[in-house]
Formats: sequence, structure tokens, C-alpha cells
Amino acid sequence: MKKLHNFLGNFTSIVLLLMILNVFIDVVLRYFFNTTFIGVQEIEWHLFSVVFLFGISYALNEESHVRVDFLYDNRSTKIKAYINIFGTLFFLIPFALFITYGSYHFVYDSFLYGEISEDPGGLAYRWLIKLMIPVAFVVLFISAIGYIQTNIKRVSQ
Repeated sequence: MKKLHNFLGNFTSIVLLLMILNVFIDVVLRYFFNTTFIGVQEIEWHLFSVVFLFGISYALNEESHVRVDFLYDNRSTKIKAYINIFGTLFFLIPFALFITYGSYHFVYDSFLYGEISEDPGGLAYRWLIKLMIPVAFVVLFISAIGYIQTNIKRVSQ
């Protein structure tokens, strides 16, 4: 799990840097050369999607995800671990499985029909970015299992 966690952090960081570079190029093209390319703009939101989708798993393992603080902050380490286990088992894992299952046909249809951008000069292979949804939620499911294991260790200490 630690290797996956480190890989996610590095991968997300690299994609974020690529997104920043892409936005910089888009801004330079727009304001200095009075032009832009649709493909460059579409890559911006593709990269942002990847950062967001895979960043969720990384945030979970870094304990920087959103929680209901009034239920969590003033509790002991064991109680926090129990809350984490409960929330992961009954909310996060079912949600990750639901999105993974629900997005399968979304990706499959996009691939089957050869979906491309509707904009002239836009990107082809729209299924590739759509594929990131189920992949990211499978990774989130795997990360959730590791998160449960970490919290079980906290309970037993």
C-alpha cells in the first residue's frame, strides 16, 4: 500500500506540473499572440480531472480528506480509528464501487462510438479521459482497504 501511496503522490504531482505548464502556454498564446488552440484548452481540464480523481486517494492516505470535524476532532485516537473504519466501510467503499460500476458503460459507449471532441481542433479519444473515472475509483477502493488496515492497527495499539 505504501508503494501505491507514494506512486499516487508522485504521479499527481507530475500531472499537476504538466497542467500548470499547459495553462501557462495557453495564457501566453492567448494574451501575447492573440490565439489559442482548442486542444490545449481541453488538455487543461483533462489534466485537472486526473489531478482531482487520483488526488482523492492520496488525500485519504495523507489524512487530509474532508470529515465532519465536530464528530471527530475531540476524540481519542481509538475512537477516531473506529470512526474512520466505519466511514470507510459504510460510505467510501460503497461509493467507490458504485461509481466504478456506474462509469463502466459511460467509458465503454465512448470507446465503442469513437467519441471525439465536438469542437473543431479538439481532442480525439474522449474515452481515455473517461476511463480515468473507473480507474481512479478502483484505486480509491484499494486505498480505502489500506486505510482500513491502518486504522485497525491504531485500534489495536
